[in-house]
Amino acid sequence: MVQIALGSNILGANELLARKNRKLFEQDGTLVINLMSSPGAGKTTILERSLEGITGKLKIGVIEGDLYTDQDAQRIGKKGVEVVQINTEGTCHLDAGMVNKALERLPASDYQLVFIENVGNLVCPAEFDLGEDFRVVVFSVAEGNDKLLKYPLIFREARVILLNKIDLLAYTDFSLEKFQEDLAQINPSAIVFLVSGRTGEGVKEWTEWLLEEVSKKQNRF
Repeated sequence: MVQIALGSNILGANELLARKNRKLFEQDGTLVINLMSSPGAGKTTILERSLEGITGKLKIGVIEGDLYTDQDAQRIGKKGVEVVQINTEGTCHLDAGMVNKALERLPASDYQLVFIENVGNLVCPAEFDLGEDFRVVVFSVAEGNDKLLKYPLIFREARVILLNKIDLLAYTDFSLEKFQEDLAQINPSAIVFLVSGRTGEGVKEWTEWLLEEVSKKQNRF
């Protein structure tokens, strides 16, 4: 009973701060994406590729979440965007309070698009609303077909799934048909882009869609 109450309190407090973040993003017309994946899925590489396709077209900020280092932030900073690092020091996810603190250094009003690169984990990040517009999951064919059914929440909460490393498809036993069948059970409305962080395949289609989403939000204001 104590554990349930504690969990409820933590998520309740997070929800209040997520609403505060969302209000800021709405009033500024900033599109905010919560980018999630397991470690090694290629999330940072896909983010780099995405930035290459849209930097110069939009004002972009990035909030980088990681346990201890700023290695990913250094990589992203080389793409010519503003980056704020959050080190969770062991916590397996970002929460709305961490993001709210980061906004002191990365004001949403200065940007049209903000990426929040969450900590690599298929479980914890899915439980914490950050105030984002929607969630994007980077999922690699190298992770196998069992992950969707083993970790359904993160896929159920995603608006977009970037199926990465498709250049390795011939070297794995990953089944696109099985992936589509499982996703249809969990989240039939999810938008899927087949991409490769290594070759850049499919990234243009993803970034063109993303630019349209930014435009839609901007036009509401």
